[in-house]
Amino acid sequence: MTTHISAVTDGTTRVFTWEEGAHIEVRNLGGEIVIEANAAGLKTLAGHLLTLAQDGTPDGAHLHLEENNGLEEGSVGLVLERCDDE
Repeated sequence: MTTHISAVTDGTTRVFTWEEGAHIEVRNLGGEIVIEANAAGLKTLAGHLLTLAQDGTPDGAHLHLEENNGLEEGSVGLVLERCDDE
């Protein structure tokens, strides 16, 4: 089953989708962050990034992924955020 979550930022609704069977783990190894995922998890992350990249998505729009909220148990939190400042 695919899961869809709608988020509204500055009046703009975006839908984030989790592919069925997605497994995503984020680990902090000190000097680097490792994002480990199966194929469904990688498609899910790619979809989240493409959603944030859509025209009309406001600067600062973001998605929090945490242990048992999109990420596997034992994962560190991950925030995907759009930032149009250069």
